Amino acid sequence: MTEPHVTLDPQSLNPVEEKLRGPLEEQLTSALQAATDRVRQRYAGESVDQVTVMLLEQAKAGLHPDIAAGFHPDHAQLRQVAEAIVAEAR
Repeated sequence: MTEPHVTLDPQSLNPVEEKLRGPLEEQLTSALQAATDRVRQRYAGESVDQVTVMLLEQAKAGLHPDIAAGFHPDHAQLRQVAEAIVAEAR
């Protein structure tokens, strides 16, 4: 499984966010990759929906609260990561 990567849509960013886009993408990607590793290691037969929720919760837990509040990853892409974790465990 390839590691997830966060890419922000420049059209949805305000000017301050646009200036911080690179470091913000790195921080979000790092949090999501760490969450993926933790969920993968702790996976115990949960459904894809449960794993999707776990990924989001774990990723947000690894971020500053202000950044976590604004982190809304694409649900379909997050679900693909969850599906890969479930499939890998079978």
